[in-house]
Amino acid sequence: MYKRVLLKLSGESLRQEEASQIIDVDYLKSTCDIIKLLYDQGIEIAIVIGAGNIWRGKLADEIGIERAPADYMGMLGTVINAVAISSALKNIEVPSIVFSSIPAIDGVTVPYEKEEAKKAMKEGKIIFLAGGTGKPFFTTDTAAITLAIDIDADAILMGKNGVDGVYSANPYEDPNATLYKSITYQEMIDNNLEIMDMTAVKMLVDKDIEIRIFNMAEPTNFIKVINGEDVGTTCRKG
Repeated sequence: MYKRVLLKLSGESLRQEEASQIIDVDYLKSTCDIIKLLYDQGIEIAIVIGAGNIWRGKLADEIGIERAPADYMGMLGTVINAVAISSALKNIEVPSIVFSSIPAIDGVTVPYEKEEAKKAMKEGKIIFLAGGTGKPFFTTDTAAITLAIDIDADAILMGKNGVDGVYSANPYEDPNATLYKSITYQEMIDNNLEIMDMTAVKMLVDKDIEIRIFNMAEPTNFIKVINGEDVGTTCRKG
């Protein structure tokens, strides 16, 4: 169904709640297995991952760090996660390259350029965009959507931890919350649904890129989505 996709992954997916390490080996392996499932289908893949396992804005507030430097700390966290996954993928013979929107680290990341990113995907490499947008005050949702538009992705696959898709309200707080199987970007904005950054969603209102939101606890959901099965929520323009 999709030939080129962007995976928006949560940094928290790399860490066990009980663990003291920022990256759990088993969780890292599970994430790489999911990515390889898609790669083996011949899908061109770009990845944006958050840094929630390393750094959170709430902690910055508690420490007293101003927003701009706190955001740059988060950007550096996404570089750590991207390099970790990229290295683990190479161990299972899946080629990848880490592009960065912040100054490159020699021998580790390369500066992001749209045409170079597209070329890498055509050559069969998975690409990472680390460092967010390279500027403070923007979320990784904004980075993901900006990159998806930049590389002409067919869809953004957003695997969530413990959430099956977009609900009318927080399902953990409201027992009457209902799951949307399909919703437009404008409806998401009008209803102020908090599944992702609504400022970022506004960038897609007139775009043909779909967002598929589903529970990543079941790895086969990624393949089901690629094969066109009705899993989770499909978000699209009106």
